[in-house]
Amino acid sequence: MEIKEENIINIHHYLPHREPMLMADYILELTKEKVVTSFEVLESNIFVHNNHLAEAGLIENAAQTCSSILGQSFFKSDSETKVIGFITSIKKIEVFGLPKVGDTIISRASLISQFENICHIFCETFTGDELLIRTEINLFIQEIQHELDP
Repeated sequence: MEIKEENIINIHHYLPHREPMLMADYILELTKEKVVTSFEVLESNIFVHNNHLAEAGLIENAAQTCSSILGQSFFKSDSETKVIGFITSIKKIEVFGLPKVGDTIISRASLISQFENICHIFCETFTGDELLIRTEINLFIQEIQHELDP
C-alpha cells in the first residue's frame, strides 16, 4: 500500500498510547468497521531484539491497530480524553515472520463483532507482500471518568 501524506490520520486522536508504547505511526484508512495503520520499525523500539521486531511488538501493533476502530468513538475532539483499554483475549494467532529494523509494516483490521465497549477484531500485518501475523483479538476500551473536585 502506498502511503500518501494527504490520506494520513493522526494516530494520537484515536489511541491513548504514547512513546515508548506507541506501536502505530499513522492511520491510513479508518471507518467504523475497518482500519489500516503503518509503523516503521526503529532500532530504538523497546520490542526490537536482534535487529527484528519481536512477536510481542507485532501483537501490540495489531492490538493498537484494532483498538483504533473502537477508540474513534472516544476521541472525537482535541479535548483531553482519558481511556483505559486492554486485550481481553487472543482467540487465534499465527506468526509467519518478523520485520527488520527499517521495515514499515502495514496492519489491516476488520471488526467482526461489537457489544458496547468490547469488540472482536480480525487483523493481518504485512511488510510489502509478506504476511507477518494473522490474529483475532478481543479488546475492551472504556473512558476514565474525571473525578469531581470536593
